[in-house]
Amino acid sequence: MNLRPVIFAAAALALAIAAAPTARAQSQPAQTPAVESPWTRSIVTLEVARKQYDFLQPWNTRNRSAVKTGIVIGPREVLTTAAEMFDRTLVRLQKDGAGEWWVGEVTWVDYHANLALVTTEAAAFWEGLEPVELRTAAADAALQIARWRQGNLELRRAEFTCYVVREAELSGINHVMLACDSDIVGLNGGEPLIANGHCAGLVTTQSGRACTVTPASLIRSILEARRQGAYRGLGYFHWFWQPAVNLDSLARLKLPGRPRGVIVIEVPERPDGAPTVMKVGDIILSIDGFEVDTSGNYRDPEFGRILIENLSTRGKWAGDESRLRVWRDGQELEVAYRLPKYEFTNALVPAARYDTPPEYLIVGGLVFVPLTDEFLQSWGPEWKRKAPFRLLYYRNQPRTREQPALILLSQMLPDPYNIGYQDQRLLVVQKVNGQPISRLSQIQQALQQPVQGYHQFEFMPGDAIKRLVVKAGEEETEATARVLKRYGIREARRLAD
Repeated sequence: MNLRPVIFAAAALALAIAAAPTARAQSQPAQTPAVESPWTRSIVTLEVARKQYDFLQPWNTRNRSAVKTGIVIGPREVLTTAAEMFDRTLVRLQKDGAGEWWVGEVTWVDYHANLALVTTEAAAFWEGLEPVELRTAAADAALQIARWRQGNLELRRAEFTCYVVREAELSGINHVMLACDSDIVGLNGGEPLIANGHCAGLVTTQSGRACTVTPASLIRSILEARRQGAYRGLGYFHWFWQPAVNLDSLARLKLPGRPRGVIVIEVPERPDGAPTVMKVGDIILSIDGFEVDTSGNYRDPEFGRILIENLSTRGKWAGDESRLRVWRDGQELEVAYRLPKYEFTNALVPAARYDTPPEYLIVGGLVFVPLTDEFLQSWGPEWKRKAPFRLLYYRNQPRTREQPALILLSQMLPDPYNIGYQDQRLLVVQKVNGQPISRLSQIQQALQQPVQGYHQFEFMPGDAIKRLVVKAGEEETEATARVLKRYGIREARRLAD
């Protein structure tokens, strides 16, 4: 047997053992932590506890918690998105991605702009934190999305796609967004988009790799106006238009020269009651000096070619004037249009009613609720496709003085009192006992005036039934009490007015 390989192997092992301390000493520098990112001193984590309401059964409330990101933008000031900040019961702050939590306070929130400011009185929290600068990203800038994850700062590359005008996450107002793609997953909102050492915006939504970001210029203009006391909320164009791509339409309106502008097709009542200055058939040629093309775009010096809706929030607030050059009745003229304030109640079907428990009224098992987007969202993430078409139809109808809102018979809690009607649900109420209805309080008032001992509920044309009749008086009172006890409901009503 040849022993030389065994001898050589034993010798090699002995040398390796003897050299091990030296090898470990030589490898030590490779374990030195990398240079700390300056963003560790500017990005914080927020934990929000809030109430989550069930709009199908509005008497039920659950607790919900969410973790999101914020950035330090000034002395004792953290900026984040307004998502998950509504109906809140507690806000806590954490720095360095781990460790102690500090109780926070929301000092300002704007759900339409999807922005919120948070602070804490704990001086220890602010030690070592530094504010960041909000600045628009250059077209060729390298982009990253940052957040704390499992105690470490995660930085992921993002790829710029385009600037686009989209509906905001929490309201129906349209403003400019930055669209980008990234491999980062599980974003919760408020994460900064980083470009060349500054914050280029806050992430608002994510779908797969696609992210939408509120750009820094819009955020900065809102915050500066707020500090100066000039911010009055976001305004919007309340009229509707269509592209002027049909040359026959332009010819009919006798617009000379090359095709340009968009055509106003609907002018609802102004939500503030002021007289409107726009007319159906107006061709909008320019807004605040920006020429409008036939697709409804203008060329923005910062964002490129985007929709004209952005001009209602480009350095302007509710109550400010926009100067529109229009073609009307064969002549060109200038119109001064005052921007109305965007409110949820401006719509026939409000997008939301934050920081307020949902309303309801139970009458002998008949459950009445306001028709809102929040109610329609009970049909899940694809609610705009899955919710009943009859109800979605009203989202596109204008709010008027005569019909400022809609009330729904959402469901029937079965009881001998309402037998025969137990399958009726999702009916839009038109009248109760002959009185027009647009608020729950009006139903309560109408119930005081029954018709010959009965309550008559009339519904909008096209619903499954036209009228529902039930007994008034003692039978109604007893039925309501039975229903509340049987279904474990504490109160028969929750009204806002």
